[in-house]
Amino acid sequence: MENRKSIFSTYTFKEQGIQSINKIALAPMTNGQSHPDGTLGVDEYNWLVRRAQEGFGIIITCAAHVSKDGQGWPGELGIFSDIHIPGLTTLAKALHKYKSLGIVQLFHGGARSPDEVTGTKAWSSSQHILHIGTKSLEIRQGSYEEIDQTIIAFKNAALRAQKAGFDGIELHGAHGYLLHQFISSATNQRTDLWGGSFENRIRLIRTILKEIKESVSGSFIVGVRLSPEDKYAFKGIDFDESLELAKILADDGADYIHVSPWDALKKPDKYPDSDKALITYFREAVKSDVAIVVAGEIWSSDDAQRALGMGADIIALGRAAIGIPDWPTRALNPKFIPMKPPYTTEHLKQAQLSGTFIDYMKRWKGFVE
Repeated sequence: MENRKSIFSTYTFKEQGIQSINKIALAPMTNGQSHPDGTLGVDEYNWLVRRAQEGFGIIITCAAHVSKDGQGWPGELGIFSDIHIPGLTTLAKALHKYKSLGIVQLFHGGARSPDEVTGTKAWSSSQHILHIGTKSLEIRQGSYEEIDQTIIAFKNAALRAQKAGFDGIELHGAHGYLLHQFISSATNQRTDLWGGSFENRIRLIRTILKEIKESVSGSFIVGVRLSPEDKYAFKGIDFDESLELAKILADDGADYIHVSPWDALKKPDKYPDSDKALITYFREAVKSDVAIVVAGEIWSSDDAQRALGMGADIIALGRAAIGIPDWPTRALNPKFIPMKPPYTTEHLKQAQLSGTFIDYMKRWKGFVE
């Protein structure tokens, strides 16, 4: 295989001239390891730095909420205040010590920001009922003022990440959170400039991207994570609209598009008989100097190489990175067979997961023994 197609070769973000030591990223993952005020927890620091130490070229943090009303769960990393900068600065320095690029994922939960966590009633693109387990929650429509405040909050969060020494940020536009809620035709039933047509539904994420690109330095990476199609309870995402959105965001200045289909090698649900993988569609839709990142069910080095062959520039590891902290080193061995779940609690502790993170992973069927 050509070197440029190897997961172990470097990747250079064209606009910034910043180089990753390889094409292997740590995917952003929920874990609840930070303090109640959103400042970085020691457990969170240890988890991320361990992966940098073990050779992941890019470290994307867990979701960091950009405003208090956007917090999604207890123990979430925050980036809504300057009190978060010292901890983030310490983390960025440690990641760079091991030659990893650091990316902060910026997040607002919207409808999925529980009242008991934020202290305020959750809002979204439009009024709707959110079903979580046996609960049915009434979500209110966000006001113009709240939308404007959120745009500013995302911009200020990006500036904090830059001040802390990170290499970039990623907008979380996937998995049913606020930006996804605006993009979705199922949850966005507004009839004003923020909803209705495709053009209006994507206005929020485009506006935030533009505000950030105009505010940060030219050497700062700005990526976007997208759900390419419907998955689980997250409806209203059309595959062709997702391709168009990815193209538009790339033209607007996004430095990478992080596609999260839950299975990196799958075909689109909309075109199951296609001869192309889902990720190939995205590579063809987006201009070549914008990176395509993909995550989902990548376990072996062969899985990763196949994803590159299908058009990805960078592969992001989630569950494999949890259980195999030294995956980049192990994958150098052609005979590498990844150890899959279930993992013992002791194994996960050795992999630098805290008790809180391990308890969270127990919610994933068959992950923890």
